[in-house]
Amino acid sequence: MKWNLRLAAAQRGVWKASQLQQMLAEHGLVISAGKMSGLWSGNPASVKLEDLDVVCAVLGCGVADLLIPEPDKVRSPETRTVTVAAAIGSTVTPRRRDGRSLPPA
Repeated sequence: MKWNLRLAAAQRGVWKASQLQQMLAEHGLVISAGKMSGLWSGNPASVKLEDLDVVCAVLGCGVADLLIPEPDKVRSPETRTVTVAAAIGSTVTPRRRDGRSLPPA
């Protein structure tokens, strides 16, 4: 996902992080300068859903305006080298964790 707060804010006439920070505080979301910098600069480590609601309300936008999917960055599943038939036909020998042998069956 690509975080798109800066562009979404600019499209609504908000050009500075401090301006948005003040607007968010007026709506009850007090954000530290460090967290605001992370939100404004591009890739925040995390965003609470409650905070996302406030940001959307303040900017008058939806989540789709703030988060842009990037499906081309998703890895494709790796192929499995062991087939199901080979796994079913194999036997499993139980072993103790301490390395000692098991008693005879």
